[in-house]
Amino acid sequence: MALEQVLDPELGIGIVPLGLVYDVKVLGEESDRALVTMTLTSPMCPAAPMIKQNVIDALSAVPGVSATQVEITFSPPWDPRLMADDDVKVILGIW
Repeated sequence: MALEQVLDPELGIGIVPLGLVYDVKVLGEESDRALVTMTLTSPMCPAAPMIKQNVIDALSAVPGVSATQVEITFSPPWDPRLMADDDVKVILGIW
């Protein structure tokens, strides 16, 4: 998955294993546009513009994707205890 390479720059951990990516869709059957719904570790995340651009860059490298729209949501709010992969929970000291 192209988004596996996108890291949260503050944590140095991928946004996918962190559980920040909620959904990825192709808009319409004949569309070459991708829609990513995701969250951030906090609403005031200073790295938000960088993360968003990195998502766009990663998906633009996928053959057939010509445009990417990134929607940031905080509903539900990110909770690493529920959303992060087990390996990330260990890294974050949750377990």
